[in-house]
Amino acid sequence: MSLPEALRHQAKACANLGSPFMAQLLSVLAENWPQNSALAHKFSAFEGNIGPAGHSLPLRIAGGLHALVLTQRDAGLIATYPPHRPTDTALRDAVLAALETHQDFLLEWTNSPPQTNEVRRSAVLIAGAQVAVTHFDLPVHLSELGASGGLNLMWDHYALEVMDQRFGPDKAALTLAPKWTGKAPPAKTVHIVDRSGADLNPLDPQDETDLLRLTAYLWADQPDRLALTRAAASVMTAQIDKSDAIDWLATRLATAPQGQLHLIQHSVAWQYFPEEVQARGTALIEAAGAQATADRPLAWLSMESDGDATGGKGAAITLRLWPGDITLALGRADFHGRWVDWHYDVAQTG
Repeated sequence: MSLPEALRHQAKACANLGSPFMAQLLSVLAENWPQNSALAHKFSAFEGNIGPAGHSLPLRIAGGLHALVLTQRDAGLIATYPPHRPTDTALRDAVLAALETHQDFLLEWTNSPPQTNEVRRSAVLIAGAQVAVTHFDLPVHLSELGASGGLNLMWDHYALEVMDQRFGPDKAALTLAPKWTGKAPPAKTVHIVDRSGADLNPLDPQDETDLLRLTAYLWADQPDRLALTRAAASVMTAQIDKSDAIDWLATRLATAPQGQLHLIQHSVAWQYFPEEVQARGTALIEAAGAQATADRPLAWLSMESDGDATGGKGAAITLRLWPGDITLALGRADFHGRWVDWHYDVAQTG
């Protein structure tokens, strides 16, 4: 896949995810990509999938451009970004000028994959955790792979409103209300007694530079996402370790205490792990699951792409539970948490 092809593919995904501006921006870039630029030469060295299901090079570019807007470093871009509605020609001229003027900044920015830490995915994590404690009614030892800034480790501080029901604390930092189809999740209270995460490039939402990276990957025509991210950042207290996620998980699995449910979670992170890391992680979790007991159970909750990179069909929500190696297909969710198609029925609990 060439970069212009990846840009078009990502433009379609952004349109499906409710961002007409991002669809316009990436389409303009696809038609006018500067093949002799420093960024083009850098990206030519990437191997494998460079699109939304792989290295996500289009989103790296878009995030860098948005960072220039948020930091007010480029007046031309600011004049063409929302709430403005530019023509394709005006946007093209502003973007191409920015790519040249801020070449060094963008070369540095695009070294790392996107880190949105999309808070609305916590709707799925809240619901999935409630299913897990329906099976194993114990306090939760929570571990997140690819935790980024840790905002989705704090989901017990958020409220979820679906099907005329509300789950979560009365004084929640924020409220999530996705379009929900299917039955409501089980009404179980989850008590998290320990939480921690790992990321190759962990971000601190309390740090101005790191918060910029988190917010720059939010899309400029979706200001509600920015507000949710800032609200979540205000309550972030979890420990995020800079580490290979699977090496880190090996230690977490070995030290998980008895009398607690060890819940492993990740959302739209697994795709960024190399295939050998995915295989090693799966083998590690399954081996730990084989050793799980009723007073030291294990749960693996994931919200991940299963092949639909355009975003239209969303991500698969899967929960595996040990002992017993029970696999529950909980449903599907929009990659940004706008909707959840919930398949689980509490009658499945057994």
